[in-house]
Amino acid sequence: MCIAIPAEVVEIRDGNTGIVDYGDLMQEVRLDLVDVEVGDFVLVHVGFAIQKLSREEGLETREVFRQVYAAMEE
Repeated sequence: MCIAIPAEVVEIRDGNTGIVDYGDLMQEVRLDLVDVEVGDFVLVHVGFAIQKLSREEGLETREVFRQVYAAMEE
């Protein structure tokens, strides 16, 4: 099973590369597969933004992941 993680695009660099924010972590990803702007939410899988999300859906999904990780630590 593959999992894509929601992240917010905080910077777009030359050559379809961007910096995304997962909430606790920033990472460089490729933006070749989606048309996005700074502030958009995307799903990231293996270093590629693969789908654009609404801000609401991105924040909601991020919260679900946070809850799952918290439950796993208990």
